Amino acid sequence: MSLEIQNISKKYNTQNALSNICFSLKKGDIVGFLGPNGAGKTTLMKIITSTLQQDQGNVIINGADTIENPIETKSQIGYLAENNPLYNEMYIAEYLDFIASLYQISDKKQKIENIIEKTGLNLERSKKIEQLSKGYKQRVGLAAALIHNPDILILDEPTTGLDPNQLVEIRNLIKETGKNKIVLLSTHIIQEIPKICNKIIIINKGKIVDNRDIDEFNKLEINLENHFHKLTS
Repeated sequence: MSLEIQNISKKYNTQNALSNICFSLKKGDIVGFLGPNGAGKTTLMKIITSTLQQDQGNVIINGADTIENPIETKSQIGYLAENNPLYNEMYIAEYLDFIASLYQISDKKQKIENIIEKTGLNLERSKKIEQLSKGYKQRVGLAAALIHNPDILILDEPTTGLDPNQLVEIRNLIKETGKNKIVLLSTHIIQEIPKICNKIIIINKGKIVDNRDIDEFNKLEINLENHFHKLTS
C-alpha cells in the first residue's frame, strides 16, 4: 500500500498553485496536511483523486500511475470533499446504496450495514440526510468514502463546523480507520493534528516547507502552532 507524489506542479493562468511537490506515504500513515488558505492543499487533493489534472509530475498509487490507469487508481481512493456534497433528499441507506452501485460493489446490503455500524449512523438511519446534524452528515460522507474499502482516504477539512463532541467522535473514527489505510487530511484546526495524525506536511505558496513525524515535534519540544505560523507568515 503506497502513495507517491512525484514532482507535481500546477498553474492557474500565471499563478503557481503547486511547484514540484514530492512525498511518499505508506500503510498506517495518517498525515495532517497544513497550510494557509490558497497554499495549494485542495489542488493537490483534487490531483490525487484525479478530479483535476496536474501540469507535470506523477501520482503513483500502489505502483500505478493515475493518468495511465485512471479507473484502477480511482477505485483505491475514498474522498471526502470540503463541502461534503450529498443528496439531501435521500435516506442514509438509500444514499449509500447509490454510492455502492457506482463502485459495482457485490453484497451491497451487508457492506452498507457494516459501514453504517462502523461510522455510528445506526441511531439516525431512519432519517433523510437533510434532517441530520452537521456531525452526522460528515459521518455519511465518511461512510460513502469508505464503503468500497479503499486503501487511501483523502479528507478535505473533515472536522469543519463540528461541535466538541462531534469533533471527538470523528477524530476517533479517522484514527481507527487509518490503522490499515493511508489517510491524508487537511484542517485549519492545528490543535487537532497531534490527536489524529502521526505525520505532518506543511505547504505554503505551493511548496512543501516541512514534512516530518509528529514524534519529532514532541522530542524536540516544538510547538506545532508556533512552528506553522513561523513557516507560513
